[in-house]
Amino acid sequence: MIRVVLPAHLSLLIGRHGELTLIVDEPVTQRRLLDSLEEAYPVLRGTIRDRVTHQRRPFIRFFACEEDLSHDSPDSVLPEPVIRGDEQFFVVGAMAGG
Repeated sequence: MIRVVLPAHLSLLIGRHGELTLIVDEPVTQRRLLDSLEEAYPVLRGTIRDRVTHQRRPFIRFFACEEDLSHDSPDSVLPEPVIRGDEQFFVVGAMAGG
Protein backbone atom coordinates (compact mmCIF):
# COMPACT_ATOMS: atom_id res chain seq x y z
CA MET A 1 0.00 0.00 0.00
CA ILE A 2 1.26 3.44 -0.92
CA ARG A 3 0.40 6.24 1.49
CA VAL A 4 -0.47 9.53 -0.21
CA VAL A 5 -1.13 12.96 1.27
CA LEU A 6 -2.86 15.59 -0.87
CA PRO A 7 -3.02 19.36 -0.38
CA ALA A 8 -6.16 20.68 1.33
CA HIS A 9 -7.84 21.93 -1.84
CA LEU A 10 -7.57 18.52 -3.54
CA SER A 11 -8.67 16.71 -0.38
CA LEU A 12 -11.73 18.96 -0.32
CA LEU A 13 -12.39 18.17 -3.98
CA ILE A 14 -12.50 14.41 -3.33
CA GLY A 15 -14.30 14.84 0.00
CA ARG A 16 -11.64 13.01 1.92
CA HIS A 17 -9.09 14.45 4.35
CA GLY A 18 -5.94 12.91 5.69
CA GLU A 19 -3.87 10.13 4.26
CA LEU A 20 -5.04 8.01 1.32
CA THR A 21 -3.82 4.50 0.64
CA LEU A 22 -3.47 3.11 -2.85
CA ILE A 23 -2.48 -0.19 -4.38
CA VAL A 24 0.00 0.49 -7.16
CA ASP A 25 1.31 -2.12 -9.60
CA GLU A 26 5.06 -2.75 -9.69
CA PRO A 27 7.33 -1.12 -10.54
CA VAL A 28 5.97 1.66 -8.33
CA THR A 29 6.67 4.89 -10.20
CA GLN A 30 5.24 8.41 -10.02
CA ARG A 31 3.32 7.71 -13.23
CA ARG A 32 1.74 4.52 -11.89
CA LEU A 33 0.97 6.12 -8.54
CA LEU A 34 -0.75 9.08 -10.21
CA ASP A 35 -2.59 6.77 -12.63
CA SER A 36 -3.91 4.81 -9.62
CA LEU A 37 -4.85 8.00 -7.81
CA GLU A 38 -6.79 9.33 -10.82
CA GLU A 39 -8.46 5.95 -11.30
CA ALA A 40 -9.61 5.87 -7.68
CA TYR A 41 -10.63 9.56 -7.71
CA PRO A 42 -11.55 10.56 -11.29
CA VAL A 43 -12.34 14.12 -10.23
CA LEU A 44 -8.57 14.62 -9.81
CA ARG A 45 -7.89 14.08 -13.53
CA GLY A 46 -6.33 17.25 -14.85
CA THR A 47 -5.67 18.77 -11.43
CA ILE A 48 -2.24 17.28 -10.72
CA ARG A 49 -1.19 16.50 -14.30
CA ASP A 50 -2.26 17.86 -17.65
CA ARG A 51 -5.01 15.65 -19.10
CA VAL A 52 -3.28 15.28 -22.49
CA THR A 53 0.47 15.38 -21.85
CA HIS A 54 0.37 13.99 -18.29
CA GLN A 55 3.03 16.57 -17.35
CA ARG A 56 2.99 17.75 -13.75
CA ARG A 57 1.01 20.99 -13.40
CA PRO A 58 2.89 24.17 -12.48
CA PHE A 59 2.87 24.81 -8.73
CA ILE A 60 2.37 21.13 -7.91
CA ARG A 61 5.32 19.41 -6.26
CA PHE A 62 6.01 15.83 -5.16
CA PHE A 63 7.94 14.96 -2.00
CA ALA A 64 8.90 11.73 -0.29
CA CYS A 65 11.58 10.81 2.25
CA GLU A 66 12.36 14.52 2.71
CA GLU A 67 13.33 14.81 -0.98
CA ASP A 68 11.79 16.84 -3.79
CA LEU A 69 10.86 14.31 -6.49
CA SER A 70 9.10 16.86 -8.70
CA HIS A 71 11.73 16.89 -11.43
CA ASP A 72 12.44 13.14 -11.40
CA SER A 73 11.32 11.15 -14.41
CA PRO A 74 7.70 9.99 -14.02
CA ASP A 75 9.01 6.49 -14.73
CA SER A 76 11.63 6.51 -11.94
CA VAL A 77 10.93 3.99 -9.21
CA LEU A 78 9.84 5.65 -5.98
CA PRO A 79 12.03 5.34 -2.86
CA GLU A 80 11.84 1.98 -1.11
CA PRO A 81 10.37 3.41 2.16
CA VAL A 82 7.42 4.76 0.14
CA ILE A 83 6.92 1.42 -1.60
CA ARG A 84 7.00 -0.42 1.77
CA GLY A 85 4.49 2.05 3.24
CA ASP A 86 6.94 3.36 5.84
CA GLU A 87 6.95 6.86 4.33
CA GLN A 88 4.26 8.98 2.68
CA PHE A 89 4.21 10.40 -0.83
CA PHE A 90 3.20 14.08 -0.63
CA VAL A 91 1.49 16.05 -3.38
CA VAL A 92 2.05 19.68 -2.42
CA GLY A 93 0.61 22.88 -3.79
CA ALA A 94 3.58 25.23 -4.19
CA MET A 95 3.36 29.01 -3.77
CA ALA A 96 5.00 31.81 -5.65
CA GLY A 97 5.18 35.52 -5.17
CA GLY A 98 6.99 38.05 -3.19
